[in-house]
Amino acid sequence: MAATDFLETSQGRRLAYHKSEGTGPTIVFLGGLKSDMEGTKAVHLEAWAKARGQSFLRFDYSGHGESSGRFEDGCIGDWHQDTVAAVTALTEGPLIVVGSSMGGWQALLLVKVVPERITGMVTIAAAPDFTEDGYWASFSDAQKQVLETEGYVELPSDYMEPYIITKRMIEDGRQQLVLRDAMDLPFPVRFLQGTADTAVSTATSVRLLEHATGPDMRLLLIKDADHRFSDGPCLEIIENAVLEVMGAQ
Repeated sequence: MAATDFLETSQGRRLAYHKSEGTGPTIVFLGGLKSDMEGTKAVHLEAWAKARGQSFLRFDYSGHGESSGRFEDGCIGDWHQDTVAAVTALTEGPLIVVGSSMGGWQALLLVKVVPERITGMVTIAAAPDFTEDGYWASFSDAQKQVLETEGYVELPSDYMEPYIITKRMIEDGRQQLVLRDAMDLPFPVRFLQGTADTAVSTATSVRLLEHATGPDMRLLLIKDADHRFSDGPCLEIIENAVLEVMGAQ
């Protein structure tokens, strides 16, 4: 297994990453909330890209995986800074961005910074604006009061220990919203969504599809696929979507 490399960012964070060289465009994998670059989808896509001789980047946001910092101290804006830092320092030329869950939101934020470099995008259960439309919108008055007085609330997770959702994450998330303003994606886009996903609803994917504009945009619903979207058939669907947005299929 290749050793992990590290990038020091201008914000003083130390980001863990794996970069494999090859031909372009570079595929960049953006993981989900509390996920890391050792997840099934990231590792599988890296191996797939290597077999194609194509350059690939996966990394851990700060507070995730092997990177510096604590998850509880981070927010969407911090992880956006991490994404921009990694892409700017570690890649050159055209990009194919693959974003999973929160990584889908990060992919959409990245478009605002380097629109000229992105030539295709694939999202998997994209969760744009989830801090506002998911967490805040579903908080009870009691939870909102706890958030205000304690600075955080704990939310149960289907996959691991409870999520610590901080007041800073909620407030920063409001500065990163992408579904309130016009969103043009002038490149091929594939939104992938499982119908059995309990973390991100199909309504969210439809809202994203209807909100964004672009010349080649499709939503593919996979019956009975869950939020992990990482069994064999789902991984093949991701591969095919990447090929499609690259114009290779």
